[in-house]
Amino acid sequence: MQVQVNHDNRVRLAGDTAERLSRTVEDSLAKFADRITRVEMHLGDLNAGKGGPDKRCMLEARMSNLAPIAVTHHAETLQLAIDGALERLDHALSHAIGKLETH
Repeated sequence: MQVQVNHDNRVRLAGDTAERLSRTVEDSLAKFADRITRVEMHLGDLNAGKGGPDKRCMLEARMSNLAPIAVTHHAETLQLAIDGALERLDHALSHAIGKLETH
């Protein structure tokens, strides 16, 4: 599974943070590793430091024989946004694969 981490110009990632985030995504979605070809992570700060739940994490999973599945989560910190998006993506992938297996 290939993981690509993108961010807008208002999000600063330290040196090895992108690699650490890639490992986090791979670990979180390991049960789908044989089905997922690529995951794109897009991180953003919507309010540019004005407060509120302005951090956004959008995840898009590309799987063979399925349309891409994308989820977004907004939170007060990037870590909470990432965790929420991973949870949503896990649920969406389970649902999509479950529908495939029942048909």
